[in-house]
Amino acid sequence: MKLAEYAAFDGLGLAELVKKRQVSPRELATTASEAIDAVNGDLNAVIELYEDRIRDLDEASLGKGPFRGVPFLIKDVFGHLKGRKIEFGSRLCQGMIGDVDTNFAKLAMAAGLNILGRTNTPEYSLSSTTENRLYGNTSNPWRKGYSAGGSTGGGAAAVSSGMVPLAHGSDIGGSIRIPASWCGGVGLKPSRGRISMGPTIDEGGWGMAMNFVQSKTMRDTAAMLDCLAVPQPGDPFIIPKPSKSYLAHLKSELKPLRIAYSTKPLMKGPVDPEVAKAVEATARFLASQGHEVEEGAPPFDVEEVNQHFIHLWFFAFDKRLEGFAKRTGKRIGPDTLEAVTLKLYEYAKGIDPARFMEATAYMNRIRRGIGTFFAKYDIWLSPSTALVAEPHGRYDMDRPAVKAEDHIVAVERPCQFPLPYNVSGQPALSLPLAMHSSGLPIGVQLGARSAEEHLLIQLGGVLEEAMPWRNRIPTIHVSKRD
Repeated sequence: MKLAEYAAFDGLGLAELVKKRQVSPRELATTASEAIDAVNGDLNAVIELYEDRIRDLDEASLGKGPFRGVPFLIKDVFGHLKGRKIEFGSRLCQGMIGDVDTNFAKLAMAAGLNILGRTNTPEYSLSSTTENRLYGNTSNPWRKGYSAGGSTGGGAAAVSSGMVPLAHGSDIGGSIRIPASWCGGVGLKPSRGRISMGPTIDEGGWGMAMNFVQSKTMRDTAAMLDCLAVPQPGDPFIIPKPSKSYLAHLKSELKPLRIAYSTKPLMKGPVDPEVAKAVEATARFLASQGHEVEEGAPPFDVEEVNQHFIHLWFFAFDKRLEGFAKRTGKRIGPDTLEAVTLKLYEYAKGIDPARFMEATAYMNRIRRGIGTFFAKYDIWLSPSTALVAEPHGRYDMDRPAVKAEDHIVAVERPCQFPLPYNVSGQPALSLPLAMHSSGLPIGVQLGARSAEEHLLIQLGGVLEEAMPWRNRIPTIHVSKRD
């Protein structure tokens, strides 16, 4: 299979070739490896390949789900695979080995995905850009030297450049949607509790984090949600699912919706005028389709939120890093942690339980306000990110002059719009609906009420047909390396 042919398919398309015996899973894995070799030198998205899952692949080990044989990459975070390296993009964790298969990994493998390597991420997923001292910076496929976003920049760059059709992503403050926006992909953050975080964690990030995938089509997004949204033993709660599959919803009739849209900043920091115009154009199109569309936004001030949330996100962060240090036998310091991470480690030592509980109560108040807004509207339409991708070096973790508190605000400024959904636990979807005059993608975000991913999938399917993005090929793409 030629690289251009391989990269033209989405995940379900490649799985169909396997099903028809037109290509074998081992051939797909080998082609994926060649695709990675072709462009990873320019992008630095993939940091490790598993040879036993490529040329030495035992095809009998693959699950029998709808993505059987499809190449997949796992993010270097959380430790999803037993016996594989998990380093969190950090020198402190260099060489650390995972000790359990997570429920996410088990479900992904049951879906038939062939996990054949790891993707790059900022240290401990603490930035909106994928840059670290351990493995280096991940470039945006649309412009080398520009950020692929974070913290799933490696996965998003791998998908956008054609290395793989799907890659793992995780999202605690926009880490699926930001890279999707900057790299021109599809990024869904599911509802709180939709995908199991077990077995070692009940809820990631005190309910704000969720695992899912980076993709390039709505049908792959829908089908993957069907595969991964399967409650597991011991999950703390189970949320409602629609009566039919998410993939079936992709082509089902969409009822008229109440849609609010806004391009106003959520903090001190501009929204690029071209980004705003893309949102407004999407709003006009949806109005032309019979939806009730008006300006509006939930109450949310990112800078105020961050003043409280630093006490939530980093409560016991120091203990976590000390646990990693014990596992690896390394000492915490400037030789093992990046400058801002080290400051956050020290800051975490001063977060007492009272501050943590105050932050938890504050999150509840903000979540109720967002919920009241969504009692009136089915969908909130906004930018995915306030700005398009920017050059490396602006938001990384190795800036000695930056204070811990200031870093949190700084990395939110180019993004702004993803965070409300991590607070509320509601689903949100970034779609690459426009291009900037600079030649970089523009993401438009759709958010819905909790447990209503099916509405986002329906609406995303409509927009995919009306404003298609499949034929846009970035500057660095495997199809150009045949």
